Amino acid sequence: MNVAAHLISVHPEDLKFQFELEKQSYCDLKVTNNTEHHVAFKVKTTSPKKYFVRPNAGIMHPWDTCVIRVTLQAQREYPPNMQCKDKFLLQSRVVPPNTNLDELPQDTFNKEAGINTLEECKLRVIYITPHSAYGNMEDGLNQNFDANVTQGLQRLKDERDAAVRQMQLLQQDLEILKRRRSCKIVPGFSIKLTLVVGLIGITVGFLLNVLLLSTPAK
Repeated sequence: MNVAAHLISVHPEDLKFQFELEKQSYCDLKVTNNTEHHVAFKVKTTSPKKYFVRPNAGIMHPWDTCVIRVTLQAQREYPPNMQCKDKFLLQSRVVPPNTNLDELPQDTFNKEAGINTLEECKLRVIYITPHSAYGNMEDGLNQNFDANVTQGLQRLKDERDAAVRQMQLLQQDLEILKRRRSCKIVPGFSIKLTLVVGLIGITVGFLLNVLLLSTPAK
């Protein structure tokens, strides 16, 4: 696992390669200089013939970031139980400003060199089969699908509740309108009845007058 370092930080802490026969695979390491000093670094591995590292060494400016690409060469056979015992070591040490990489002393990354503290970050290698990678991707898709379904159901429930509340308000308004209408119909009906009765009375009186006038006197 990764050893805590003060000069630099590394992400990710493990080198993960998707392992397929006769195919290359790579993993990118993001290395950050956490100091105000110039820091030289070097990448070492227990299996140099299996991996291609670029850059495998360099000098980082203060607070600078560097991406190291580690490529797993195409392999002809699977490792036992897909377990990898390869290890990587990322060494770092403070160097004077404006130092050129080619000018670094050969013992810069030797622990015996007493220039200043040499820090080391150990990285392990993990092989991932395509099936596992696809499985993780499928799990992620399923999780996203489930989350979307849950959100959709919640949205439908909220819309249903809002529609029910709106229907209840409309029903209340309808009841109020019915009550107001019933209150207005009663006096209106009385007025109409009065007018009808009055018209009937006038008509009856007029007919009586006509009959009386048309009756000959004896």
